[in-house]
Amino acid sequence: MKKPSGLGRGLSALLDDASKSAANEERSEKGGVSSLPIASIKPNPQQPRRHFDEESLEELAQSIATKGVLQPILVRPTAEGYQIIAGERRWRAAQKAQLHEIPAIVRESDAQQTAEIALIENVQREDLNAIEEAEAYKALKNDYGYGQAEIGEVVGKSRSHVANLLRLLDLPQDVQKMLLSGDLSMGHARAALSAEDPSALAREIVKQGLSVREAEARAKSQKEPKNQSDSKKSARPVDADIEALERQLGDLLGLRVKVAHGKGGGRVELNYRTLDQLDMICQRLSGEPI
Repeated sequence: MKKPSGLGRGLSALLDDASKSAANEERSEKGGVSSLPIASIKPNPQQPRRHFDEESLEELAQSIATKGVLQPILVRPTAEGYQIIAGERRWRAAQKAQLHEIPAIVRESDAQQTAEIALIENVQREDLNAIEEAEAYKALKNDYGYGQAEIGEVVGKSRSHVANLLRLLDLPQDVQKMLLSGDLSMGHARAALSAEDPSALAREIVKQGLSVREAEARAKSQKEPKNQSDSKKSARPVDADIEALERQLGDLLGLRVKVAHGKGGGRVELNYRTLDQLDMICQRLSGEPI
C-alpha cells in the first residue's frame, strides 16, 4: 500500500515531488512521455477494437508485471482526465498487473483525429478483425463524411479493400459473430455474401470445415435453379474476359456484378441487399461524392 503523501516527510521531499510533477506537466505539454495514474485514464468509446483475447491479455500482463510497460500509450486530455487514443490493450494489461501508473504521451486531439489515429494504429498492427475494421470504416463514413477513397488514403488501403470490408456489414448478425470470433475467415465471409442463404452456408462452412473454394462452389450452386435444363445452363457461355470484368467491377463497387454480353449488345446487373447500397449506386451514377 502507498504511504500517505506529505505526512511526516521533510520539506526537501515535498519540493522534490513538486518538481517531478511540474516536469511531468511540462513533458505532457511538449508531447513527451509522462507517468499518468491509470485511474485517470478512460477508454475511447469509438475504439475500433471490440474483442480482446483474454489469454493474450493475461500473457501481456505477466510481461508487464516483470518488465513494465515498454511502449507508452497515447492519450488526449479531457474534462474528466484522459482518454485513450491508442494503447487500450496495454492499459488493460497494466491494470491486470496491478500497476497504479502507466507511461503515456499526451496529445491534443479532437474526436475525429482520435478516431483516425485509433483506426490507423490498429490497422497498421493488423490487430483488427475484419468486422471491427469494417465498423471503423463505417463510423468514419457516417460520423465524419468520409468517402471510400478518402478512408483508403487515411489507412493506406485500396478503395476496393474498403468496399469489400464494408460489404461484410451486410451479412446477417450470426455470420458476423462467426467472423468476429474467428470461426470464419475473410474469404469464407465473402463466399457467404454471394449465397442465397448466407447463414446456412456459414453454418456448413464451420460444421464441415469447408475451404474457401468449396464455400464459393456451394454459394454458386445455391443460386442455380434446380430444374434448369442443360440447354439453358449453356445459354450463357463462360467467357474469361467477362468474368474478369465482373470481378473487377465487383471489387470497385463492393457489389455482386453480372455482365451479359451478346452480338446486339448486353446488360450489366448490379445486385444490392440494402437501401444504403442502392443509395451508393445512385450517388455513383449521378457523380456525387460517396
